[in-house]
Amino acid sequence: MTGWLIIFVLLLLGGILSTLGDRLGSRVGKARLSLFNLRPKSTAVFITAITGSLISALSFGLMLLVSRQLRVGLFELDTLQAKINFAQQELKQRENNLIALRRGEVVLMSGQPLVTVTFKLDTPSQVTNVVDRLLQQANLEAFRRVLPGEKPDRQILLVPKDDIQRLKEIIQQEGTWVVNIRSAANVLLGERQVYAFPEIRANKTLIKQGELLAKTTILKSERSSDEVRKKIRLLLASTLAEVKRRGSLSTALEFDANSINELGRSLINRSPRRIELQAIAIRNSDTADSVAITLRIKDKKSGDLLED
Repeated sequence: MTGWLIIFVLLLLGGILSTLGDRLGSRVGKARLSLFNLRPKSTAVFITAITGSLISALSFGLMLLVSRQLRVGLFELDTLQAKINFAQQELKQRENNLIALRRGEVVLMSGQPLVTVTFKLDTPSQVTNVVDRLLQQANLEAFRRVLPGEKPDRQILLVPKDDIQRLKEIIQQEGTWVVNIRSAANVLLGERQVYAFPEIRANKTLIKQGELLAKTTILKSERSSDEVRKKIRLLLASTLAEVKRRGSLSTALEFDANSINELGRSLINRSPRRIELQAIAIRNSDTADSVAITLRIKDKKSGDLLED
C-alpha cells in the first residue's frame, strides 16, 4: 500500500472513530451512566478517553498491517543496523587490505603457512608439550613477519581453543602427522594480532619416483614458441593441481628451469605430428615434502620417448 493511501485510510478511520466516540460519550453523559463508581460526568470523560486510545491503537495496527517497512523499522531496526555496521566494517577492512596489498604492506596472506612440522608421538602424554612448541614456533614466525625488529616477548598468535583441542585429539592417534599452522586472514605490517588455524594431515608417501603426474598433447600445428610456452605452463599448472589433489602441502613445484626452456625450444622443430609432453616425478614425496619433476617428450604414434 502506498504512503498516500495509508494517510487517507488513517484520516478516514480517525474521523469515523472520533465521531463514534463523541456520540458514545454524549449518550453516556445523557443517560447518566456510572462505571467503576465514577460520577456520570467522569464516566463520559473516561469513555471518550478510551475511544481516543482505541483510535490510536487501530491506526497503529493498520499501519503495521499494511506497511512492511514500518514493521521492519520498528521491530528489526537494531538487528538491521548491526548487519549494516558489520558489512561496512567488512568493506572497510577489504578496502584497507586492497590498498595495503597494492602498497606491499600485506606481510601474511590468508591461508599462508607460518610453520609446518612433521612428527610422531612416542606416547600420548607428549601431546601438550608438542603442541605448545608448535604454537611457539608459529608465534615467533608471526612476530618475525609482522613486527620485524621487535622482541618476541608476547603472544600475538591467536588460535581458537576448539581447534587446539581437535589438534591434540587427532595427533594422539597412531601414525606420523603433518601439522601446518596457517594465517586465517590477510595481515598487515605492524598489526598486533595474527589469527591462525591448524591444518592436520596424516604423513604418507603421495608421489613415487618416476610416476606420471600430468600430460598434454602438442600437435604439429601448435609448435610456435608462444603456443609451446603456453602448453608447458598449462602442464605445470595441471601437475601442481594433481599434487594438491593428492593431499600434498607443497605450494610450488621444483624443476630445472633451464632444462625446461631448452626442451621447449627443441619442441618447435620436432618432426612427429603428435607429441605427448609428460610431467614425471624424480623422487618420492611425502605429504609435507616439496615435489620435484622433470618433463619428457613421447611420440604419440610410436610410443617412443624422444627426450628425458
